[in-house]
Amino acid sequence: MAEITAALVKELRDKTGAGMMDCKKALSESAGEIEAAVDWLRKKGLAAAAKKAGRTAAEGLVGIAVAGGRGAVVEVNAETDFVARNEQFQGFVSTVTGLALGTDGDVETLKQAAYPETGRTVGEELTQLIATIGENMALRRAALVVAEPGVVAGYVHNQTAEGLGKIGVLVGLKSEGDADKLAALGKQLAMHVAAANPLALDRAGVDASALDRERDVLADQARASGKPEEIIAKMVEGRLRKFYEENCLIEQTFVIDGETKISKVLENAAKEIGAPVALVGFQRFQLGEGIEKEESDFAAEVAAARG
Repeated sequence: MAEITAALVKELRDKTGAGMMDCKKALSESAGEIEAAVDWLRKKGLAAAAKKAGRTAAEGLVGIAVAGGRGAVVEVNAETDFVARNEQFQGFVSTVTGLALGTDGDVETLKQAAYPETGRTVGEELTQLIATIGENMALRRAALVVAEPGVVAGYVHNQTAEGLGKIGVLVGLKSEGDADKLAALGKQLAMHVAAANPLALDRAGVDASALDRERDVLADQARASGKPEEIIAKMVEGRLRKFYEENCLIEQTFVIDGETKISKVLENAAKEIGAPVALVGFQRFQLGEGIEKEESDFAAEVAAARG
């Protein structure tokens, strides 16, 4: 019997996409023979994940979990919306989101975390789920918001189950004031973030390359007016202020009342809450954003099937 080394386990994992513990067991059952171990995994339905790994997974669920001054948001993708309604899949996303509360928000760290009552890691449990449900899936990203002292409030848009949906938002409010009133304000601000989709918390948080790109576009637009360069510079700065107002959370107009800036909302709230309130961070995950979805040509598929 061949020695079951870490390299052998890795080779089998690469070939099949199965979890580490399943690969170890397969090699033990197969006297260390790789191909026999592949067959063992296939018979158990555990090697199916590898075949599905190339398929686009842009559906799924976003999950949020909040505990006082900490909040986590996670996105887990699947191929079809049908899977998002599967209780087993929903349970996985809920569990992983809860586990994310204990991490630093790094998705690779989360994949290595122990999945409760299985002896597997989160990543290995996902591979098991792929084999069971029969679709490609991916734990795509995770993030953390911390506000201590204070609260993290969450909001889920298009909620499928408790804490699960298509858009998940977390807002962190740092304050020593009334926690219940703080949480109610946080919920409203989270709903605002879901609707307004800010790029950054404030001007300092705007990505430098995005700002340079915007400045270049505005400058070219202004030059088309034929005005002198010193006037163009003023026009660009004026339009940049508009850009900040539309894209920086703290400068946006509150969607709840349609007239008050978020900075003023916080200032007004401090009086009722009994202490200063600082908006220290937010996260907004929208399911599938940035994923290129495969376009299906049904007529071409039918023709190919007949051919």
